[in-house]
Amino acid sequence: MGPILPETLPLFPLNGALLLPRGQLPLNIFEPRYLTMVEDALGVGRAIGMIQPCYDVPGPVPDSCALYGVGCLGKIVDFREMEDGRFIITLAGITRFKVVEELEIERGYRRAAVDYTPYQKVDLEEDKSNVNRQALLEELRNFLDISGPHAQDMLDVNWDALEQAPDEDLVNALAMLGPFEAREKQALLEAITLTQRAQTLITMMSMAALGHEEGSSGHA
Repeated sequence: MGPILPETLPLFPLNGALLLPRGQLPLNIFEPRYLTMVEDALGVGRAIGMIQPCYDVPGPVPDSCALYGVGCLGKIVDFREMEDGRFIITLAGITRFKVVEELEIERGYRRAAVDYTPYQKVDLEEDKSNVNRQALLEELRNFLDISGPHAQDMLDVNWDALEQAPDEDLVNALAMLGPFEAREKQALLEAITLTQRAQTLITMMSMAALGHEEGSSGHA
């Protein structure tokens, strides 16, 4: 029997934050509306819908900001309450969802009716579709070479661990931790299969390297 998938979800819009099925996302919760959301989720099902705003907004995402149509259901699997009132939680990705419609805001946070149908067949079992590991790791090396220390720090690359990791763990770790723009992370989220997600990663890193080379060649 699979996990219970709620028909409505509280939404946590967070720019650049990517949660994928079987991935884990640590979060520092401090805004009052999201403190309330976490408390409510802990009481019933521990489910939160991670989703990105369509626009890069500085600071907290306003309730008026449009959201992408696809997010990921996360289950709270670790929870700590700090002395200053913050919550430190970890979400485990369960399955992606499509937003059917947003509902009236309750208790300060956004909610939506959601549909898991397009994704749950793929997401609720380990994705064993083929991945071109050699091409992926080669593009990663090139990408890190041109991106500099910032990208390397974000990914904290352990090459031995990467080369030994299962395909799904490898692809999803690079997608979730990589220093990509929000729209790029959304493309990674919406790639249906692991094969498509890996190819999207390869294409994104290759284009970044190509853009760097073209920019460098423009200087005298």
